[in-house]
Amino acid sequence: MNRCQSFLLLLFFTGVVQAADPVSTPVPVKKVATTTELALPDNISVKGVYSGTTDYRIGPQDLLEVSVFLNEDLKREVRVNSVGQISLPLIGIVLAGGKTVEELEQELMLAYGKSLLQNPQINVFIKEFTSQRVTIEGAVVESGIYPVKGKTSLLQAIALAKGINVDLAQLDSILVFRTVNGERMAAKFDLNKIRSGDAADPQIFGDDIIVVGVSSRKWAYRKFLESIPLVNTFILY
Repeated sequence: MNRCQSFLLLLFFTGVVQAADPVSTPVPVKKVATTTELALPDNISVKGVYSGTTDYRIGPQDLLEVSVFLNEDLKREVRVNSVGQISLPLIGIVLAGGKTVEELEQELMLAYGKSLLQNPQINVFIKEFTSQRVTIEGAVVESGIYPVKGKTSLLQAIALAKGINVDLAQLDSILVFRTVNGERMAAKFDLNKIRSGDAADPQIFGDDIIVVGVSSRKWAYRKFLESIPLVNTFILY
């Protein structure tokens, strides 16, 4: 390393060389009381399944739990096939794809009513919602929108994006944005504590947005290293 490079490196570590924060200022959101918990999103029950009060439309590969009140023999877990169909006892093939939970429940009540059941009460839960997506951005290897299938934790979600970018990530600044009671809320998590078992690995739901924080210092150092060939060119000429 020549004298010019050594001088610039000294300026960087003493804070004389400044770099703009690569992450833009986020839109203000209402934060939860703690940094380790975030309430369930709208229309998700405490069991982690859709509660039946949502306009979410059932899609292929979703896993449904269909139950008939006071008739355990008819309870089934069924996977929606590629064309949106499910198969149930007594009524056979039913088109579930494209329907809301409420619409499917109404259709099943009519179908079972024609199968000698009097006033059947049908409950439909979506146990795995593969049509759901999470957005992952920031200091990850491959940011993007990813499908989630069933119960997914924060660590598992980050793995979908090929993990964190170790050269840029600020591990104590992982933000999860979620809509709760009609409001956009956020909580901050520390990935180091989650990995060490000192903090819980929170569950992630469809429509969540995960932002892995970028360390301004790491980003500035990376930019400094990228500028070194330009410094050599300046010296040579």
